[in-house]
Amino acid sequence: MRGRLLAILLLVLGAAMAQAQPADDPDVTLEAARQRVDSIEKRLQGDSTDAELVAMRDALLEVQQSAEQIAQTQAPDLARAQARLTELGAAPEGTREDSDVATQRGSLQKTTEALNARIKLARLLSVESLQLADQAAKQRRSRFQAHLFERTDALLSTSFWHDLRDLFSADGVPHSPWQGQLAAAFARMSAAAWLAWLGVALIGIALRIALGRLVARLAATHSPAARVRRTLYALAQTLLWMLVPGAIAWGLMLGLNWQRPTPEPLHGLLTSFVGAVLFSSYLAGLGRALLSADQPAWRLVPMADALARALRWQPAVIGSVTLCGWLLQRLAALVQADLAAEVAINCVYALVLAFVVGRSLRHGERLRRAALAARAAEPESPLDALPRPLWVSLMLTGVWLALVASVVCIVIGYVALGGFVARQVIWVFVVSLTAYLLTLLVADVFDTWVRSPPVTGPDAEEPDGAMEPQSDAAVSPSHLRNQVAVIAAGGLQLAVLLVALVLILAPFGEGPGDLWQRLGQLDVGVAVGELQVRPIAVLRALLVFGLSMLAVRALKRWLTNSFLPTTRLDAGMRSSTTTLFGFVGTVLAIAFGLSAIGLALDKIAWIASALSVGIGFGLQAVVSNFVSGLILLAERPVKVGDWVALGGIEGDIRRINVRATEIQMGDRSTVIVPNSEFITKTVRNVTLASPLGLVQIKLPMPLDTDTERVRDLLLQAFRQHDEVLDTPEPKVFLDGFDNGNLVFNATGYVVSPRQSYAVKSALLFRVLKELRDADLPMWRPPSLVLRDPRTDAPV
Repeated sequence: MRGRLLAILLLVLGAAMAQAQPADDPDVTLEAARQRVDSIEKRLQGDSTDAELVAMRDALLEVQQSAEQIAQTQAPDLARAQARLTELGAAPEGTREDSDVATQRGSLQKTTEALNARIKLARLLSVESLQLADQAAKQRRSRFQAHLFERTDALLSTSFWHDLRDLFSADGVPHSPWQGQLAAAFARMSAAAWLAWLGVALIGIALRIALGRLVARLAATHSPAARVRRTLYALAQTLLWMLVPGAIAWGLMLGLNWQRPTPEPLHGLLTSFVGAVLFSSYLAGLGRALLSADQPAWRLVPMADALARALRWQPAVIGSVTLCGWLLQRLAALVQADLAAEVAINCVYALVLAFVVGRSLRHGERLRRAALAARAAEPESPLDALPRPLWVSLMLTGVWLALVASVVCIVIGYVALGGFVARQVIWVFVVSLTAYLLTLLVADVFDTWVRSPPVTGPDAEEPDGAMEPQSDAAVSPSHLRNQVAVIAAGGLQLAVLLVALVLILAPFGEGPGDLWQRLGQLDVGVAVGELQVRPIAVLRALLVFGLSMLAVRALKRWLTNSFLPTTRLDAGMRSSTTTLFGFVGTVLAIAFGLSAIGLALDKIAWIASALSVGIGFGLQAVVSNFVSGLILLAERPVKVGDWVALGGIEGDIRRINVRATEIQMGDRSTVIVPNSEFITKTVRNVTLASPLGLVQIKLPMPLDTDTERVRDLLLQAFRQHDEVLDTPEPKVFLDGFDNGNLVFNATGYVVSPRQSYAVKSALLFRVLKELRDADLPMWRPPSLVLRDPRTDAPV
């Protein structure tokens, strides 16, 4: 074991020495790199530990970088030498050239050949190093899989308990030289050193409490009066919870190494112990900061107060269990404990972790159901029972399934797999909550920046009506700041989510790419023509398509709710833009899915031909409506919110879909009209370009009516109505004679055709009342009465 580690150390030192070689001697560097690559290649043929594989992979990557740097450095020299050689040209045939020219040509040819060979060797070493590094990574994954799915004696089997009993018998207690060294390190610390460390720890705890109160006071009094104060307070509390215990653990490690440095394996254990304390403290602090059981106003997670108070200590308990389990596992590895001891430690750690997490989930669900029952029985109760989103229910179901799978794996003997699943639950929990906190922080910081008062000055915007309206292309600084804030916040939140995804998948390998490589066992399939259909490719295509559609929906929601409202586009144009983006995103999602399955666009010509035949026979109407919908969205003869009339249908456009448009009638019913109807038929758009609404009243009056009084009365009624515009001004015309009566025609304008009907009705009520008050009779149609002749008339 020590020999292997020494060899790997020499390889790494060799790589470092290779980088220290002078830049003017690349041949020596390449020769040393070739020897190292050959040595590592031989070692990869045998069995290696995980640490050895990591060291070999790092050495190979260093060799690859060195070789690539040499190739890039020598390439300009080769280009210059080739250019000079080309300038000299080939040696003339049949004639003797000057000796200096021949010597120069020969020297340039030798230089060119040497540089070319050196660059080829460097690039060959670069490619070979990358291939061997991939091979080392594959061996690591294979070892991980083999260890993960290795089965030991089941927890309920008698052999497991016999081995454990023999382990702790008089002759079975494991002994290791590191036990004595660890005990000696603790013994070297004097009583004064222990008291000093204890005093520093107490001071650190008191300082943590004082800083926590100071942070709360600063957040309440000096931070911006916005949501960002809550996220900053939660972040500060989390860091305080993490740094103080980490500093105490670091002080303990410093005290153990004060008089004499501990040996390397023990020193590595202590260093890892400090990291484990930091992680466990961060877990506990993050959970308590997000719950905020004592300060509901500062709580970031939407949760009832009773549930938050019940779960307030669970993050600290989970962090303590994680720290104890890690410490026991590392100590067992350090003292080279028997397999039965390692299995027992893993079993206890995983089962306790599953029990604590499961108990927390069960207790929280019980409180939630009690709150829902209390709210149903007493609707006016102030008890807060927040509704649970679907994604939360799915996440909790996944956690329960993972915990059950962990316990089942431990019981049947797959202890490594069960422990891995239990640890993954905690890891996903920590990464997800961290991503949640950071995304909230990003959103709140930019929201505070947007809400801050803009800079005032001579270029400040005038009040409404003080200046002419700006053109659509003009963007005010406030609008530009809103757009920049929305785009920057969205980009940073996306980066946080991507980093969180990589961290969640990191325990499975080295990243998402390694996760796909681990599923290579499913990469078999059947050939259909020139296409190789593989199950993993189909699953990958479905996953890519699903993720692409989710991304399209998320971006559409972001455009609709966040970005487009910051622009000067009207509601109709915003809806059209979102719809067009959805069309393009769907097409791209389909293209990505086809590319993931291995079906390139140049391989689906026969599909396009079949579709063209189908379109020619049966899909003409569908394609016509689809193209018409694109024309409507691009040309915008009608848009969402317009009042249109089409073939006896009159109403407001509510939505423009791919195939048809939804029109809401006056009676609140909805009519689905194919998009081609708007292109091929005559459409009356009442509200196109925001026209004014006309209010027209025709009033018949008798011939002897005082026309001046009627005109003044009508003009006064129009002018005194609040919704009738002053410009264009109302007018009254004498339209002519009809059935022996005068016909007055009064017109006025309102801001929208939608108001014309209501304003006309109100004006009619007022005009009729004022005519009656002014004793101006209106025209009545003549009546004709027919009577029967008297039957008793004299003859």
